[in-house]
Amino acid sequence: MTVLIIGGSGFLGAELVRQAVAAGHATAATFATRPVSTPGVAWHAVDLRDPERVDAVVAETAPHLVVNATSGDSDWAVTAEGPVRLAMATAQHGSRLVHVSSDAVFSGARIHYDETDLPDPVTPYGAAKAAAETGIRFVHPDAVIARTSLIIGDRRSVHVRAVHELAAGTRSGVLFTDDFRCPVHVADLAAALLELGFGDSHGVQHLGGADALSRHDLGVLIAERDGLDASKLPAGLRADAAIPGPLDVRLDSRATQRRLRTTLRGARQFLAAGA
Repeated sequence: MTVLIIGGSGFLGAELVRQAVAAGHATAATFATRPVSTPGVAWHAVDLRDPERVDAVVAETAPHLVVNATSGDSDWAVTAEGPVRLAMATAQHGSRLVHVSSDAVFSGARIHYDETDLPDPVTPYGAAKAAAETGIRFVHPDAVIARTSLIIGDRRSVHVRAVHELAAGTRSGVLFTDDFRCPVHVADLAAALLELGFGDSHGVQHLGGADALSRHDLGVLIAERDGLDASKLPAGLRADAAIPGPLDVRLDSRATQRRLRTTLRGARQFLAAGA
């Protein structure tokens, strides 16, 4: 069966491509600005703002499964509207769709959020992600909407790279001690997304890691794994900073985890294991 990874040149997308190829699937992937050369993978340039191009690539590749791993930050045309265009194309061509969403759709007012909780975003990025979820559910009811949290792995992860730069003193800023999330390892997340895609799940699924950690505590774990001096990581309170966004969002992924063979490890486990 053919798998099409939208955003295959990104951090999560590259891991999805690697795992799809390793599992023996015919694999196609897309890029927006930077072509990639990967043996056995057919690459296609796609701009999610171009509905004709999106439809053409889905028609050409005829995938059984499409996984949308793109991130356009707060660009509404890419993050909110683009995934709906993709959902329309996949529904028309009879493809399964897994769309990667974010814990940014929540305000943090409830702290703990399971799959039944409705989005209440407080940032432009969160609003764009929430709008995409709504549109996808309308045009492709059988799609999987997979909300996740901070994605960790090697230095391709923006979060890991930030820790290295802060420890080296080449980046300004602090790691917040009052800003909590449920980090997930990129390999666990990719495996879970593919498992959901090849199963019969639909609707909202939560794919957060098992541990809720502050960004500072996460930074310390990354530093210890990578042999950095954790004492050099500056700490601060997000409540004191003029940065909009939720403080404490903890994805309750237990319902989704019960349906998965893939284990969504907590950061304490996967960072201690040197992953």
